[in-house]
Amino acid sequence: MEIVFIVASTLAIILALMGVKVVPQSENYIVERFGKYTKTLKAGLNFITPLFDRVARKLSILERQLPEKPHDVITRDNVTIVITNTIFFKIIDAAKATYRIQNLESAINNAVTGTVRSIVGSIEFDEVQSHRDEINKKIKSSLEETCADWGVDITRTEILDVDVDENTKKAMQQQINAERERRATVMAAEGKKRSAELNADAELYVAQKTADAKRLLADADAYTTKTIAEAINNEGESAIQFEIQKRQVDAIGQLSGSNNSKIILLPTDIISALSSVKSFFKK
Repeated sequence: MEIVFIVASTLAIILALMGVKVVPQSENYIVERFGKYTKTLKAGLNFITPLFDRVARKLSILERQLPEKPHDVITRDNVTIVITNTIFFKIIDAAKATYRIQNLESAINNAVTGTVRSIVGSIEFDEVQSHRDEINKKIKSSLEETCADWGVDITRTEILDVDVDENTKKAMQQQINAERERRATVMAAEGKKRSAELNADAELYVAQKTADAKRLLADADAYTTKTIAEAINNEGESAIQFEIQKRQVDAIGQLSGSNNSKIILLPTDIISALSSVKSFFKK
């Protein structure tokens, strides 16, 4: 009896241990009972029925990257290009990934090829070059719908390279050179225009300052004339005599400083000659 008990206990312990499954954090286990799917074991400690249940498949749920693959595509404007892209994905439903598709990575690759040709074939070549982000988003969105039935989530898509044939490369280079020449011409024209505007502003500034100077001189002359007239009216001949003598001294000083100095005889009866001026200002 003791031997039977020991054997039975040993078998029970062995069966219990067979039913204990510890699943790693990065994996899911598919459990089948008599060949039929029963459940999916998640990370941690799990139990199955010994002898009846078995782990049929172990799947990694880590994010994975498909190998880079080139795709021959014809754009809407009939340019043949080769697009190289890569796809990042992860399994979010282990049961679907096991039972709904036979070769998961091959199926995703085929879906990528069809999607890239469909999306890129509907746009022109220039848009392929300048709208990569939008194309990546469209490819990702389309693949998500397709791969959802396989229990796969498309996490990221990347266009790595866009290549063309030699004739297209030459045409592109000619276009780039023409664009550079156009920009250089525009910049030169803008520079000339700006220079002309600055010159015009400078000339206008000089003209304004010249006009201001002339106006100030005219105001000074008018003030001088007014002062002399008031002096003639108020002070009479003494003021006139003072102004005449002052101007004579100034004139003689200027002549003495000249290299071609000359002797000038001044009239003695200047006051009587200016009496008519006095009478003129009094009118």
